[in-house]
Amino acid sequence: MGQQERRGSRTQISLALAVVFVGLASWPDRGVEAAEGITPGLKPNIVFILADDYGIPGVSCYGGEFKTPNLDALAAGGIRFERCFSAPLCGPSRALGMFGRYAFRTGVLTNESGPAAKPDKEISIAKVLKQAGYATGLSGKWNQLEYLSTPAEAQAWGFDEFLRWERPWGERYWGPALNKNGQRVPVTEKSYGPDLLHEFAVDFIRRHRHEPFFLYYPMTLIHGPILPTPDSREAQPTKTKDKAPQFYADNVAYLDKLVGKLVAEIDALGLRERTLIVFTGDNGSVGRHKVHGRLVDGGKGSLLEGGSRVPLIVNWKGVTPAGRVLNDLVDFSDFFATFAEVAGVKPPEGVILDSHSFAPQLRGEKGSPREWVFVQLGAQWYARNDRWKLNQRGELFDMSDAPYTEKLMLPDAETADATVARRQLQAVLDKLHPAGGATEAKPQKADAPKKAAKKKRRQDKAD
Repeated sequence: MGQQERRGSRTQISLALAVVFVGLASWPDRGVEAAEGITPGLKPNIVFILADDYGIPGVSCYGGEFKTPNLDALAAGGIRFERCFSAPLCGPSRALGMFGRYAFRTGVLTNESGPAAKPDKEISIAKVLKQAGYATGLSGKWNQLEYLSTPAEAQAWGFDEFLRWERPWGERYWGPALNKNGQRVPVTEKSYGPDLLHEFAVDFIRRHRHEPFFLYYPMTLIHGPILPTPDSREAQPTKTKDKAPQFYADNVAYLDKLVGKLVAEIDALGLRERTLIVFTGDNGSVGRHKVHGRLVDGGKGSLLEGGSRVPLIVNWKGVTPAGRVLNDLVDFSDFFATFAEVAGVKPPEGVILDSHSFAPQLRGEKGSPREWVFVQLGAQWYARNDRWKLNQRGELFDMSDAPYTEKLMLPDAETADATVARRQLQAVLDKLHPAGGATEAKPQKADAPKKAAKKKRRQDKAD
């Protein structure tokens, strides 16, 4: 099955190669060793921007319905990955991105998994980078990954400082509840939460501009309730929530505006040439939206293509080839290995990692692209390669028309290519053995989102 299935418990692997399955089932709390040939003073900054409920229909350079000039400019100056796959919900996606391990390993199977991931069991990429000399900051959402409300808890995850949007209190956008380094932030009903999070992110960058820094910026936009933004004609808070669809485009525009402002600040500080900027979304969009004029198949909460296929734009001025579009398969676990390689550090030994670095592609090299991705939600999952998808029920789908349709292949009508793909993808699932960690999870009606709409709306309010 290629490089990404080789294991090695304590094998010393050059970071020029992809990080693959290594080690044992536990992760000891130890320092991170600097990779050879890396000058500490030249470590690049890493800014990881994660939008909420934002699939490919939300970005115009992907053929989406909404105008996003700043994201388009970021893509024009860097790389746009066409096929990046998150989990279909934000909690599992955030765990994937932070830990580089699949849901059946961490226990973060759904948004309702509770505090399954704990800092004594999992280590985040922030901790790896902090141990390598990075200043680390979080500005935004840390939901479904509990134990980050005090400075001590933040340090346990590897963050020096944070401004966290708090779920249980206040409104999501206007007058939100925010926790800054363990203290509640006083806000008023006229305070716009995304602006406050942005200001903290900019302040963090300014204060740490003379040292390498890692900024994790999980934005609250554009998750519902969809309210007016400060730029909307009706700029005051409203309780109409999702009954104002005309404000959806305003929220997309404001997200794009904040990304543009952050990039401009990095540029003004003279940091663009040594700052890797990564933008993506945590799951597919909510509702029915189009790409290149065609409806995307599925959305948030669905194991259809639209539930997990998200934008991924990477920009590192002077390093990433400008305007490149790649069809390489990427899944959310891959950020861990990629950031570690970019920072020039070796991931700690003694752990099973599912992360596969795409850092060579950022330098314009071919690299070692993934042969498959794995997506899981609760007790349902699938493995997908370039054309085919095999789920936990043994159903094989032709994905040649994705993200618009997927065609179920009946066993009696399978072509020779389909039979080969079934055998290869089944070998992937057999090796991963996700059932070992998902047998107690409640099945998700992923391909029947309307039936679960009421439950999902209740969950979204707390998300």
